Amino acid sequence: MVLPNVVLRLVADLLWYKILANSCYKAARKMRSYGFLLRNPYGKSSQQSQSHQNPLFPSVTKCDLENKGFDTLVCDMHGVLLRSQSFFPYFMLVAFEGGGILRAFCLLLSCLFLWVLDYECKLRVMIFITFCGLKTKDMENVSRAVLPKFYLENLNAEVYEVLASAGSRFVFTSVPRVMVEGFLKEYLRVDGVVGTELQTSGQYFTGLVCGSGLLVKHTALINYFGDQKPELGLGSSSFHDQLFISQCKEAYVVNKEESKSSANSIMPRNKYPKPLIFHDGRLAFLPTPLATLSMFMWLPVGIILAIFRLFVGIMLPCKLAILLVAMSGIEIRLKGQSPSSSSYSKGVLYVCSHRTLLDPVFLSKSLAKPLTAVTYSLSKMSEIIAPIRTVRLTRDRKKDGDTMRKLLSEGDLVVCPEGTTCREPYLLRFSSLFAELADDIVPVAMNTHVSMFYGTTASGLKCLDPIFFLMNPRPSYHIQILGKLPKELTCSGGRSSHEVANHIQRQLADALGFECTNLTRRDKYLMLAGNEGFVNGDQRPKT
Repeated sequence: MVLPNVVLRLVADLLWYKILANSCYKAARKMRSYGFLLRNPYGKSSQQSQSHQNPLFPSVTKCDLENKGFDTLVCDMHGVLLRSQSFFPYFMLVAFEGGGILRAFCLLLSCLFLWVLDYECKLRVMIFITFCGLKTKDMENVSRAVLPKFYLENLNAEVYEVLASAGSRFVFTSVPRVMVEGFLKEYLRVDGVVGTELQTSGQYFTGLVCGSGLLVKHTALINYFGDQKPELGLGSSSFHDQLFISQCKEAYVVNKEESKSSANSIMPRNKYPKPLIFHDGRLAFLPTPLATLSMFMWLPVGIILAIFRLFVGIMLPCKLAILLVAMSGIEIRLKGQSPSSSSYSKGVLYVCSHRTLLDPVFLSKSLAKPLTAVTYSLSKMSEIIAPIRTVRLTRDRKKDGDTMRKLLSEGDLVVCPEGTTCREPYLLRFSSLFAELADDIVPVAMNTHVSMFYGTTASGLKCLDPIFFLMNPRPSYHIQILGKLPKELTCSGGRSSHEVANHIQRQLADALGFECTNLTRRDKYLMLAGNEGFVNGDQRPKT
């Protein structure tokens, strides 16, 4: 009886070790295929390697753009229109900006096991974590105000040229349609978007996909067009994409290595399909898993650092505050000198470009002189912690004019005539009211740079704007004080207030390398928040 038991045990151990070895081998293959960046799982499969060596279709760079005006084009989003095949950062943007920091942290933790799942399971898990309990309205806001910036920065210029040359354009993608449709139709003028559909319950997503399941591109293409084949198809060099574009009369592939190494694939800002002037959201970086992990590791330090910087700015004298703030990592560059007032009865009016709510504070501390700032709106918290005097305006032109005249009689005044902040290199239309109030007008070109968090928001909590800006590891403020406006260019010299405002806008734009626009604060809030920027009850704008 001993011998059979030993034999049976050896056989059982052998089978166990074989199963374990096979499991480890499969896990290793999946880790190699999917990677930590959570790319399309077919991106590094054996079929893709074969397709690199023996491509079935020519490169997209070989596509002739002439006479395509009546052709129908179909393509995918990630790895084709976008240079990156990873869709994790865009799920993270939805999770963080739409669902909050806890949802984003859960999505980051899922990276610990996502790499061992197959493509369909991985995508379903990411969809569930990102969308379960998320309001449909929040997703609409993120799709309209947050995602387009990151899509445009990752847009493949060579693929877009082919897309733009076609008469009809359709995009098929396995990611949720709600994540890409707004951008594709608004910025790329796509005629139709076919993607994975999500279940909803009332005004919330359930986190589950509809009964049809995740989109299978080549099947969806056949169902959409029937027997009629599209003239042009674009896809990646993966096996599944080649199966997708094989349904087209003419097909081209986007080579991943060429896309990364070629400078021609990078879309410069001046060639964006549509200018990116407004966008919202707190994150200033593309949240890849590694970048997101770095952000969460920095958060405790950043909060402490922001409180320290805030305390220094409020409590300490200007010179000491500037020194300690610089030692904490904030770079402040001041160019130019503050002129003195030519009138004993009036102060100097500083006219600034508007980048964050801290513009007047940094100007005051840099000049080491007390300034009063006027604003159309300021949260109670920001008003309390402000180290300089702040005065609210009412948007009643006569009352605001009287208020500013009184403040100028008491000392120097700071005004941001754009009325709201703008993150991109554009200046919004200037209100002309300031030009009617003073002859001693000094334009001040203000610009900022952040690497992790934006210090402005249109739909979030305004009281946290200064905190988020000060949480950045090494934010910078560039302040350029231009010469006092000559008297002949002021209203006293015979110019209208609109001419003075437009002249200063152009002067500041030239100094900053920005572009002037006729867009207003109302345009910004209608686009980013779906309202005109007024607070319910008192009809006062949010800024």
